[in-house]
Amino acid sequence: MDFENLKPGLSNVEEMTVTEGETALKAGSGSLKVLATPVMVCLMEKAATNLAEKNLPPEFTSVGTSLEIKHIAPTPVNMKIRTKAILTEIDGRKLIFEVSAADEVEEIGKGRHERFIVKREKFQSKADEKIRLLV
Repeated sequence: MDFENLKPGLSNVEEMTVTEGETALKAGSGSLKVLATPVMVCLMEKAATNLAEKNLPPEFTSVGTSLEIKHIAPTPVNMKIRTKAILTEIDGRKLIFEVSAADEVEEIGKGRHERFIVKREKFQSKADEKIRLLV
């Protein structure tokens, strides 16, 4: 199937303000009250996911398959962060994104994220089948 609405160069932005709940201390990924790496990565992935969702037919979605991320600067509580995903390449059903994150002062993260286009129902059924195998 051709996903004609997806084109290299498309981008999407997601924003949030860091709260105590998004710190490394609360997330269990460190001992400081700064933005947790997993939270930054999640917001980067959300930017890519939402870009894909807006441009796919309703019976399709995308799933994350690879992340290569660098967290390069800390962000304190109460500071806003902004993540951006740019679709750089389409290889069949594989989508490749350049992702970045910045707080109100500087770039805090960057990397590469891959997603794969799947049929919603088929993928969910495959996952649900694992539960049935345990019974």
